[in-house]
Amino acid sequence: MAGLTTHILDTHSGVPAAGVAVTLRRITDGKAETLATTVTNADGRTDAPLLTPEATQPGLYELDFAIGPYFRGRGVALPEPAFLETVTIRFGIADTSRHWHVPLNCSPYGYTTYRGS
Repeated sequence: MAGLTTHILDTHSGVPAAGVAVTLRRITDGKAETLATTVTNADGRTDAPLLTPEATQPGLYELDFAIGPYFRGRGVALPEPAFLETVTIRFGIADTSRHWHVPLNCSPYGYTTYRGS
């Protein structure tokens, strides 16, 4: 299955991060075009792929994860401004025949990502 998916794990609480706003943009010639906006479900995933196989093109992309509002909504005391309000991951897709999965592990003060499967 080709295309693009994501999921978010809240490493602060040890649970999937439900209700996080996610925005996908394609970067072309330094300009960003929004391709999708969604919110994660109870499993910390989007209900549908961010990009279908047919819509996936080689190029540079960005994913924005609104984790500041997520942690505030869970009652986590954050400073103002929060250390991490929005996590942006910029990544490239070269081979559109493969599936691309970009997960985010996050806490109010740090995050990691990797190329998943």
